[in-house]
Formats: sequence, structure tokens, C-alpha cells
Amino acid sequence: MTLKSFKIGKYTIEKPIIQGGMGVGISWDQLAGNVSKEGGLGVISAVGTGVYKNRKYLNEKEMVGKEHRPKEAINFYSFKALQKIFENARKICGDKPLAANILYAQTDYDRVVQDACKAGANIIITGAGLPLTMPDAAKEYPDVALVPIVSTAKALRILCRRWQKTHNRLPDAVIVEGPLSGGHQGFKYEECFLPENQLEVILPPVVEEAKNWGDFPVIAAGGIWDHDDIVKMIELGASAVQMGTRFIGTVECDTSKEMKEILLNAKEEDIKLFKSPVGYPARGVKTQLQASIEAGTAPKVACISNCVAPCHRGEEARAVGYCIADRLTDAYDGIVETGLFFSGSNGYRLNEIITVKELMDKLMNGEEK
Repeated sequence: MTLKSFKIGKYTIEKPIIQGGMGVGISWDQLAGNVSKEGGLGVISAVGTGVYKNRKYLNEKEMVGKEHRPKEAINFYSFKALQKIFENARKICGDKPLAANILYAQTDYDRVVQDACKAGANIIITGAGLPLTMPDAAKEYPDVALVPIVSTAKALRILCRRWQKTHNRLPDAVIVEGPLSGGHQGFKYEECFLPENQLEVILPPVVEEAKNWGDFPVIAAGGIWDHDDIVKMIELGASAVQMGTRFIGTVECDTSKEMKEILLNAKEEDIKLFKSPVGYPARGVKTQLQASIEAGTAPKVACISNCVAPCHRGEEARAVGYCIADRLTDAYDGIVETGLFFSGSNGYRLNEIITVKELMDKLMNGEEK
């Protein structure tokens, strides 16, 4: 099968591959810029742009808090840093389409959407909740394409009805994410293992539902690893796929070398679903952090970032035993003992670090046998 280009709104994506948005320094300028340069859709995560090592995007006066750890949502997320990330990515990919991934659960969601549009995002992608108010957040930027993430055809139907009724607008594309993805899931813990919730089952009904609303592209996500997986999803009706974890295994990925090494060394049994302060389970590599949470020796929760609304200023973090902002920041900083290292279910299959160009070639044409 020849993999073809597709459109999201007015933007043509040359290759049907979207790099998943991965927060706190995994997909920032270098990764997203190079994916777009190579014809896919690079996605910059707006999560955690104000964290400690963003001295590469911010000067000392623009960073606050003990050891520059962020205080308040406005500092955990920094508009100035987001602008710099987009500027750097643009130097790599020129005028090719670039997207921003913004969690619906993120504090001050509307403001972050508007900031991403100002910074130069052509496309906004939103999950971590059903983004019913997404069009309102982007109403001043009609050329920016909107792409919600859903887990069921029913969720897409509810969203389209609401968008059409309240905003006279429909999605420019939709991502349907199965429960094998890295990070936060759209299903409760037990639901992630049910056969009826797996991507190959939930994708076709979403494709059919999209046809009822104008037949916009459906993008499959969650557990997709190689060329054969991409072909399978397109045969099931998807126009493209979204892949996150595989892009961690690239030279250009913005995360720490320690995170890359953790994935390179992970075994299948190391990748687990964990409880999260966001309220839904999250998938990652089991490391020292999980052992210390179970033993009650994990770092104390002291909410200073107010980063995601469902956490209720640290209430949920204390209930599950860790602050997600601090632990993801540790992963970005390469602190293995206390870092939280998200991975999709296939992360253990990562066995090499290659360039984005090499990976895109493999995904488009198949692995060398």
C-alpha cells in the first residue's frame, strides 16, 4: 500500500503520520520541527513549558520558585517559552504545518489555546477530557484547525452536536485513541483491558460517525509501532495515524538521554498502568518511583504549580502518592530515581536511537528485513 498525504482543515500533511504531543520536554522544538520538516505533522506539547531546565528558553528573571521550579499555572506553563519553542521549530521546518497539543484538563485551557495560536500553531490537538468548548477558545483564529481526541463514536457524536449547535463548527479532523497509548488513557483502569475498547474495534465506528458530520479525517492512535500497523489502521478507515513513544527513540527528541535509556532497557513486563492525579490511569515504565510510592517514601506532594484542574491543587496527587508535574519534570531533567517515564505499551520494542528522517523512512516504507 502506498501511504498518501491528507488534509487537516486547509493544511496538507505530506505523510499520514502525526507525532504525538508528549509533555514536559519530550516533544518541543527539535522533535516537532524535524517531524514536520520530514513531511509528517510535528506536535509541540504546551505542558510544562515553564519547568526548571527551560533556561534554554527563558532567562533567570523569567523563572521563579525554588531552583526555578514553577509556582502557579502561569509559570508551570510559560507563554514566552512556548513562543521560543515555536520559533525554534519554525527555523527547522519553515512554513510546513505545526501543531500544538493542549490538555483539556490543563489549568487556563482557553488562554493556552490562544497563546499557541499567537505563537504560530496551525493546528490545535486536545484530549484529556472531551473538549466541548474548544471552538470558543480558538474563535479569534478561524484558520487554525481543531482536532479533538475521543475514545468512542458516542463521544464524537456528543462533541459534534455541541460544536455545531453552539459554535456552528465541526472538527477539522478527529483522533481516536485506544488504550495502549503512553500517558493518560481515555478509559478507566479495568476498561483498558476489555476487547471491545481496543483500537481496531473502536476505530471503524468512529470512521462511520465522522461520515455523518462531513467525513473529516479520522486519525488512529495508541499502540501503533511500525509500517504494518499504519497500513492496518488505514485499511480500517483511518486517514492517518498518531505515534508518540516511537519518536522518543530519535536523536532529535527533546527529552533527557536518561529517559531514552530507560525505554531502551525496558522489558515488556516493565510497562504498566498507574494511577494518576488527573483521575484516569496513565501508562509508563515501572521504575524506582513506583516502588517508593508503594513504600510511602516518594517525595512529598507540595502543589505549587496548580497545573491540571482535576488534581484540585494537590488533593488527588496526595491521594495517589505523587505530583505529576514534579515527577515528569524529573524525567525531563534525567533524575531516574524520582522521574515518571511515560511510554506506550510497545515501548519495550525500542532498541535503537535513530534520526527522525530515518524513522520516517522506516514508517513509510517498512523496516529492513
